[in-house]
Amino acid sequence: MSKFPLRLMPSVRRGAEKFSQREGVSLNQFINVAVAEKLALLQHEEWLALRPKPTRERVSRALAVLDRPAQKAPEPEDRLPEGYVSVRRAKQYKQMVSGK
Repeated sequence: MSKFPLRLMPSVRRGAEKFSQREGVSLNQFINVAVAEKLALLQHEEWLALRPKPTRERVSRALAVLDRPAQKAPEPEDRLPEGYVSVRRAKQYKQMVSGK
């Protein structure tokens, strides 16, 4: 790690000190986490802007993967409730997707 002199407005520093104490971490650790969270948010927004946009074909291919039969049965806690019908299997959804 390297040292980096940081100037904060007094009100920002007081707020950061208050919350770092409440969280039970040092001010330095609190600021590190805050900067890391902000970077993660900005990187995610950049990724969203640059990723290939969904197309009807891509969505259809992804849904086809999800429709493949599983290699083994789901664990009991992962099973769907009795009578569950996927929204994609519902008549209204099929009509909406087909444009009819």
